[in-house]
Amino acid sequence: MKITIISILFILLTLGFLHAQSTAGSQVSKFKIAAPQLDTQKIIWVYTPKSYKKSKKNYPVIYMFDAQNLFDAETSYVGEWKIDEYLDRLTENQVIIVGIEHGNDKRLEELTPYPNEKYGGGKGDDFLDFMINTVKPHIDISYRTKTDAPNTSIFGSSLGGLMACYAVIKHPKTFGSAGVFSPAFWINPEIYELVETTELPESAYFYFMAGDQEDENMITDQQKMLRLLTEKGIPNDHIKTKVIKGGTHNEALWRNQFPEAFEWLNQRAFD
Repeated sequence: MKITIISILFILLTLGFLHAQSTAGSQVSKFKIAAPQLDTQKIIWVYTPKSYKKSKKNYPVIYMFDAQNLFDAETSYVGEWKIDEYLDRLTENQVIIVGIEHGNDKRLEELTPYPNEKYGGGKGDDFLDFMINTVKPHIDISYRTKTDAPNTSIFGSSLGGLMACYAVIKHPKTFGSAGVFSPAFWINPEIYELVETTELPESAYFYFMAGDQEDENMITDQQKMLRLLTEKGIPNDHIKTKVIKGGTHNEALWRNQFPEAFEWLNQRAFD
């Protein structure tokens, strides 16, 4: 019996002999750092613009959650965002991207500010403490960054979207803007009360995006947050919201929408 090439490939894939090859570009590097706030170590991914080595200027920084999914098909869950491929094509509006890996089975625990009665979690403040007091100082010492809040953004999807929004509300002196994709507000509705009871700087910027085929409450939850932010004095031109017709909760949606969100934040939020 002849064994076809397709059959051989299927056998090798089944046995785990074939793996996706790394697609991270040459502008992406990684390092490991202790995270005492989380009692673990974290891998940090850093993208620097192609102009970085030849220039002497300082760059804005975007901190992003779920680094495994940003640059590399080999480490991604179901497809990468292709952040480096997109940014490599830019000749202007260049930034440094810092991606922080999630804790795999501890992702929900790390990326929720409040414990959920059913799902647990609630260590989001510890994660942000790690970002603000461990990762950011290291990045600011090691790279030429613009360190102030107007030039420091935070970006994420799903639980990461929840955390990005929470970070700007809770730490506006560190993060001046947020990219909020498909935010999981449902798991921590306490965030609405936080907004209602917090004085927010009018200088903050928020970019919201969600698909209309995600969770049934996704769009209404997002609209509620937009209303609260507006009531707290965030100017209308500091908030952008986009609903993607037919959009579902996945990496492809977030990858496709990243360039527009990046451009909007870059043109408005950064000095």
